[in-house]
Amino acid sequence: MDQIKVISAPDKDNPYAVIYKPKGLPSAPLSDDDKENALCKAVELFPELGKVAGKKEIEHGLLHRLDTPTDGLILIAATKDFYDFMLSQQEQGHFIKYYTATCNKNFQNPKLLDGFPPQIEPVEGGIIRSYFRSYGKGGKEVRPVTKDSGTAALKKLGKPKLYQTELVSINASDSDAASAGKTCVICRISQGYRHQVRCHLAWAGFPVVNDPIYNAAFRLAGDKAGEGDACGEEQLQFSATRIEFTNPVEKKLKIFNVERN
Repeated sequence: MDQIKVISAPDKDNPYAVIYKPKGLPSAPLSDDDKENALCKAVELFPELGKVAGKKEIEHGLLHRLDTPTDGLILIAATKDFYDFMLSQQEQGHFIKYYTATCNKNFQNPKLLDGFPPQIEPVEGGIIRSYFRSYGKGGKEVRPVTKDSGTAALKKLGKPKLYQTELVSINASDSDAASAGKTCVICRISQGYRHQVRCHLAWAGFPVVNDPIYNAAFRLAGDKAGEGDACGEEQLQFSATRIEFTNPVEKKLKIFNVERN
């Protein structure tokens, strides 16, 4: 298993750690004896991270999570004061996260997957908004919900809160990608729901390449092969590449970037 990379170590002026999590490594433990995750590996390097009491005792000062197949930046509080400050910042929409995805473009994705509202038009610089609900066996997937969704979908609505994904840029990353019907999409969010960006991109007809849940063509290919989600062993082309937040000690905006792996 690849190890985490330290992007910013905690100190008295920077009461947090910023780490890079590789694809395939969970963000947080599922039990007390689970050590194969990004948070526990960060605590091994910086024990002070394990002394922060967060909302979930097992997650200490972890301020957000990435899906296991997603690589990228994670922010972890090193003090309770910073943890509480960042919770307030998140609620106010001041903790900004960017994601970079390689997507199949102009693809009628929602028509091939159940539970989606009618496909929306992706616009560079535009914003995709929806509520969300859990979906599928065990609620492992999510679906967008809008005021125009059917009665059944609205009844299953989770937290009645609008979440938005801004499509910062939509560009073919190179000529080979363009000829293969792929494009690079950079997205920005301030508050996130589970699978939000991947699901919103799928709804807009731009499913992430190799997404075993929200890319209909990739998912169906796996099902036909009798592999189901095993098809997702090919790397998900989705990365958390930038975070922005205010350091309350220095009273400065901090920006961290990382290249896609």
